[in-house]
Amino acid sequence: MKGYYYQIDTPIGPLHLASTKDALLAIHHNFKRLKDWNKNKVVFKNEKNIIIEKTITQLSEYFEGKRKKFNIPVELSGTQFQLKAWDALIKIPYAQTVSYSEQAKISGNPKAIRAIGNANNANPISIIIPCHRVIGKSGKLVGYGGGLDRKNYLLNLELKND
Repeated sequence: MKGYYYQIDTPIGPLHLASTKDALLAIHHNFKRLKDWNKNKVVFKNEKNIIIEKTITQLSEYFEGKRKKFNIPVELSGTQFQLKAWDALIKIPYAQTVSYSEQAKISGNPKAIRAIGNANNANPISIIIPCHRVIGKSGKLVGYGGGLDRKNYLLNLELKND
């Protein structure tokens, strides 16, 4: 499969975008995670296409506090469990948080709390599929592939612009 890759600079640092001609495949915080994620060995051309352009525009609007929902076509690849976990993430409203146990309930697997954390860590489309909105049961920030400083930034950005 042929794909497109482009790196953008954002207030939280570089983001690595990957897409096909039809859908967004990934937004990763570092290039190594993108490479590790690319198990299907998509051959990426280092250039923008219409999907990446739309993603850049919508991410810019998000960081400016002007966008709360994304409408970019995405293509997710994962296990059934991961897909349910990621679907539960999409249901978390802007500027709100849920615990891992609450996400497990939303996804239909109330006892699979640790597995939910692992699925979130494998989330290929950061920010748009908002795993940053999941926090520890105690209310503390825990676990985020981009680092807790970025998670904190994203949550504060959303609270400020809600």
